[in-house]
Amino acid sequence: MTDLLPHLDKQQADRPMTKVIKGEELNILIGSRPFGKEKSDKAVKLNILKILNEKYGIIEEDFLSAELEAVPAYPAADIGFDRSMIGSYGHDDRVCAYPAVMAAFAVKKPAYTTVTVLTDKEEIGSDGNTGLQSAYLMHFVEDIGALEGVPGRDVIRNSTCISADVNAGYDPTFGQVHDKLNAAYLNRGIVLTKYTGGGGKGSTNDAHAEFVYEVRKAFDGANVQWQIGELGKVDEGGGGTVAKYIANLGAQVVDVGVPVLSMHAPFEVVSKTDVYMAFKGFKAFLEA
Repeated sequence: MTDLLPHLDKQQADRPMTKVIKGEELNILIGSRPFGKEKSDKAVKLNILKILNEKYGIIEEDFLSAELEAVPAYPAADIGFDRSMIGSYGHDDRVCAYPAVMAAFAVKKPAYTTVTVLTDKEEIGSDGNTGLQSAYLMHFVEDIGALEGVPGRDVIRNSTCISADVNAGYDPTFGQVHDKLNAAYLNRGIVLTKYTGGGGKGSTNDAHAEFVYEVRKAFDGANVQWQIGELGKVDEGGGGTVAKYIANLGAQVVDVGVPVLSMHAPFEVVSKTDVYMAFKGFKAFLEA
């Protein structure tokens, strides 16, 4: 995506922060070379369509129904002279999904049935038939319960869950938005967050104290490095996770995840130690 040079950005510089780049200005560079000897915009388009057809079998009509996502064109990278951190796009929430899946694979003979759900559309409200506000998870649980003659609601009520989502790591550059006594820090392990929400506990799940204790006990028993943290100062804004949708079904749920710097930026940063502790923590929870 291109940007406007500072020599000509007088009008852009007067825009408020939320409108510096408008949605319609996020145009992606996909090519410039024409097909054949003709020099026109149509010839450039034709050359791109030719490449897409040869590589992927795509024709122009496929763009009417295709789902396309643009991601930054660079790999993950070690950060710091000590290489203790990882910089990448999309840490939120790949950095929780990957340890969760690896933990599920690592648990060979759990005492109870374990389920790892990788769901969709969390950042836009969890709506749609692949988001956690839909009924697909409850239907799945009902099908599992039916095999044993147990109502799905009883399975959910007797279930415990970790909502694996990131938290904001303390950034001294923007320390004014954090409560230093209650913030999460890189290299101090995974973050156990009793509640998220806006203005304190607005629109969120508030985990029961007894269940938080059980999770703490599982982590301590497996030598998992963990910390308690909240998402910024109470009056600074806030955010939410999918925990409330699972809790609304009747399960015990608490948020646990990796602290992140530059959350939602194209290049987010996490600690390698914290990622490993996420794996250990999720595994300990599944084995508890």
